[in-house]
Amino acid sequence: MSASSPTSFRSARWLRTAHLLAQAVLVLTLVVGLNYLATLHSWRFDLSRHNRHSLSPETRSYLRELPAPVKIIVTLTDSDDNDSIAQAYRDVRSLLRDYVEASAANPKAPVTVEYVDVYQNRAAAQKNGIDQPNLILVTSGDKKRSVGLTELYKIKNQEKVGFLGEQAFTAAILDVTRPGRQQIFFLIGHGEMDLTDTDPSRGLSLLRSELELRNFELRPFNLISDDRTQLRDAALLVIAGPQGSFSAEEQELLRRTLSTQAGRVLALLPPAVPAGLEDLLFDWGVLADDVLILDEGPDGRSDTGDLILYPTASAHPVVDFLSTNKIPLRFGPARSVRADLGRNPDPGLDVVPLLATSATAWGERAYRQAGTPVFDAATDLAPRLAVGTASKRVIAGGNLPFSIRGGRLVVFGGADWAANGRLAASGNLSLILASINWLVDRDTQLTLPPRPIERFQLSLTTAQLGRLRLTLLFALPAVAAFLGLVVAWSRRR
Repeated sequence: MSASSPTSFRSARWLRTAHLLAQAVLVLTLVVGLNYLATLHSWRFDLSRHNRHSLSPETRSYLRELPAPVKIIVTLTDSDDNDSIAQAYRDVRSLLRDYVEASAANPKAPVTVEYVDVYQNRAAAQKNGIDQPNLILVTSGDKKRSVGLTELYKIKNQEKVGFLGEQAFTAAILDVTRPGRQQIFFLIGHGEMDLTDTDPSRGLSLLRSELELRNFELRPFNLISDDRTQLRDAALLVIAGPQGSFSAEEQELLRRTLSTQAGRVLALLPPAVPAGLEDLLFDWGVLADDVLILDEGPDGRSDTGDLILYPTASAHPVVDFLSTNKIPLRFGPARSVRADLGRNPDPGLDVVPLLATSATAWGERAYRQAGTPVFDAATDLAPRLAVGTASKRVIAGGNLPFSIRGGRLVVFGGADWAANGRLAASGNLSLILASINWLVDRDTQLTLPPRPIERFQLSLTTAQLGRLRLTLLFALPAVAAFLGLVVAWSRRR
């Protein structure tokens, strides 16, 4: 070898090092450049079945036309001990990423998302007016609406069968960005239950909080002394546990509101109190019997003595969720409210029972008399009794291929089930919210289908599990060791 060989080797090493550095710089430049281009000009392709990772054209159209910015605050966490909440967090996070990206087409009214852990970040939670975990709040300006976990999934037999996140979030966004709020008038003047009362048996303060979280505007209204022209502004009239009778004038005003203005009324009528609404109910095919429901059977009373009622096997929106999941209701004293079989046939009237008693209940007519009540087949109402009924009137559109919006009425034979003491029990809150949503047509304008929840299950026998265990413990490490020996042997040649 010549004397210059060491220098040649040294030069070759430096040249190789320079090549490696140049390659690294080029690769780094390429990666940075691609990321920069992806930030400015990104494309996403949904190759999944059912396009489960894409927003519908309907939602994208709404987001492009939003009149105001929307902020969504999520208090779910991925680290929650409850697997259902952790899974909901992952589903919601993936979906909301699509909302943020889709709203970029409307820079004046973007959708932003903030994740808040109410335990670790109390300051952020208080700033947003949140005092509980597992809550999703959609806000725009001073308007807000909560989205509950039960609204995110279609559940059947206690199992999630569909993800309703897009429907729930799009409806909430449209609700908080529309001008004004839907108003619910709670009628007063007959000893009705009070929205500001915190009493467990007669107060409605908890219901008020739930409805305000859903962006409803609530106000008391007296049919006699208040300006009746304001009834046009009401999306719903609520009669909550009156202790006195409505006058003929008030009943006629309610009848006109329902019939000529396509009004909506929710009536909670306790037993033993004549409400003076018999003629109104008759017009809508509903009969509120002057009875007290008694039930001493094992399925008719809870441990606390509450009357247990069951949703009917109906696909009606008010009880569909409760019926599908077999969720019972807890009532105090109740009366029968059923379809009036003696009414004149009316093809435009649709009357559907919502709740029913167990098979051991009966409607006692002589409940005011002293002594132990005994079922009398000649006078009492035999089981099984309806305790809630929905009625709607469909007005034909003449030669038009659609019907015209008509009035709706929901009547329950009890009131204290919606009070503070029982509202959180079993399915009571779901029932009152579903009744209100159906009456005011909330969210029915959306035609977004649920996204199916796909499940994959690997079924292995005990022998197959044993072979899989041995493969993971010995076969894979053996393959890795063999490849290592081959590489070492090749480098020694």
